[in-house]
Amino acid sequence: MIEFPPRLDLANLPTPLTELCNFTGAPAGVSIWIKHDELTGMEVSGNKIRKLEFSIAHANSQGCDTLITCGGVQSNHCRATAIIGARLGLKVHLILRGERPAAPDGNLLMGYLSGATISYLSTSEWGSHEEKAGELAAQYLKKGSKAFFIPVGASDEIGLWGYIAAAAELKQDFEDLSINPEYIVCATGSGGTQGGLLVGAKLFDLDAKCVAFNVSDSAAYFERKITDDVTLWKQRYGLDFDLSGIDIRTAEGYLGPGYGKADPCVFDTIAELAQADGVFLDPVYTGKAFHGMVSELNKGEDGQFPGVKNIVFVHTGGLFGVFPQRDGFTFD
Repeated sequence: MIEFPPRLDLANLPTPLTELCNFTGAPAGVSIWIKHDELTGMEVSGNKIRKLEFSIAHANSQGCDTLITCGGVQSNHCRATAIIGARLGLKVHLILRGERPAAPDGNLLMGYLSGATISYLSTSEWGSHEEKAGELAAQYLKKGSKAFFIPVGASDEIGLWGYIAAAAELKQDFEDLSINPEYIVCATGSGGTQGGLLVGAKLFDLDAKCVAFNVSDSAAYFERKITDDVTLWKQRYGLDFDLSGIDIRTAEGYLGPGYGKADPCVFDTIAELAQADGVFLDPVYTGKAFHGMVSELNKGEDGQFPGVKNIVFVHTGGLFGVFPQRDGFTFD
């Protein structure tokens, strides 16, 4: 049995795994199960908190009193880090990609309310965000504070543990419900959830194949990113793991206009699922991935999920990201 590194008890775990009862968008004979990681907390809901349990535990072990992290203006990860920092008495500095809006909304509003210090970098400057983080860490050190840098989405060899642990949780879910799903599906934006599930599925002997729908970048990018993260994970923790044994499947074709932007069909799917089962997705991550999953299911044997009877969708949260994009919805 693998030994986990120190972690904090931050998330409400285990999260439920339930079957959709009323949604009619999938083919007959296919059961869609939702792993409700949007219920890991209220203000800190979503998948990022699983990773932060390990990332912040590591920061604590280094004697850090400040967290520096980065993401988009509506980053779920940055919002969760800001709130957890407030709860733990840690200073949080966010570096956000984009211009400061006239009025904060959604995740950004939550970040400000949590007391985070926020810096903005334009899209053209974003390539230097890690350098900016280093400069901030040096400034904090001069003031007597020690900062710890958490990368985008907490997706690195430390954060990888979050969804390795989630895979163990899924194994118990499957045993409790007497199901053996053929596929586990998630959105992928920084690769940590996807990578952790792939490693965890192998470590805990899950039969299900992991398929991710990219909401940014490309399948080739996630192949490289996950390979690098798992390689560093092996090195940092001295683990014997056969990297060649994981099948990195990233289903392309549902990115739409780009990161943080969704086609009308995604907004329609979000509204359809909310009306059918009271499950709320977001247009940045889960809406795109769920729409992609349903579209591929309806392709039958020609899609990503041949022979499927039971499929698990990992709901990674993102509710606060709905509000800044309210104009994407239409109502009678």
